[in-house]
Amino acid sequence: MQLIGMLDSPYVRRVAVALIVAKVAFEHRPISLFRHIDAFSRINPLLKAPTLVADDGTVLMDSGVILDYLETAFPRIAGLTPPTPPARQRALRVTGLALTVMEKAVQRHYERALRPPEKRHDPWIERVMGQLAAGLAALDAEAPRSGWIAGELGVADISAVCALGFAQQILPDVVEAGRYPNLAEFCARAEALPAFRAAPAEDGVTAPLAVAD
Repeated sequence: MQLIGMLDSPYVRRVAVALIVAKVAFEHRPISLFRHIDAFSRINPLLKAPTLVADDGTVLMDSGVILDYLETAFPRIAGLTPPTPPARQRALRVTGLALTVMEKAVQRHYERALRPPEKRHDPWIERVMGQLAAGLAALDAEAPRSGWIAGELGVADISAVCALGFAQQILPDVVEAGRYPNLAEFCARAEALPAFRAAPAEDGVTAPLAVAD
C-alpha cells in the first residue's frame, strides 16, 4: 500500500499520522504535485493529494475517502474514531472544523501565491479569511486542556493538529498562535508525540512504516 503526496500537505499528513498511530504498514512516496507533475500524473492523472494505491492496485484519492477505506480494511484505523455518540459526534464535528480550516487556508494561500494581484477579489478574500478565523476559533474552543478529543488520540485530534500547523506554516502573518492559545497548547502536546515527529509537515520528508511504542 502506497501513500502518495508531500507531508507539508495537511491532507497527506493526517492520513500518514493515522497510519503510523494505528501501526499499519505503508510505503510513503513524497511526490510533489507541482515539481513532479509527470510522476504524479502517472499514478493519478487527476493530480490530487493524498492518493492511496491499495494493495490490489486500486487508486483512491481525497483524505476522507482514503480514511473511510482504511477503516474498513484495518480495525485499528477504525478505532481512531469513536463508534458511538456522543463521542463520535464530537469527533466528527472537530474533524469537520479542521478540514474547513485546511480548505480555507489553501484557498487564501492560492489567492496570494498563484492569482495575479489585479485579478484578486477582495470580498472573496475577506469571506475566506472570516471562515478561516471562525474555524480556528471553534477548534480553540473544542480543544481539551488535557487528554484528547474523545478520550484517546484519534483522527479528530490528528486533523486539528495538521490544520493549525498548516495554517501557521503558509499564513504566518495572519494565523497567530497567540489568538488561539488553547488550540496551540493542544497541538504542541500532540506534535511532541512520536507519530507526529515521524511525519513532520516538511517538504520532501518520507514517513516511516511504523512507530514503536
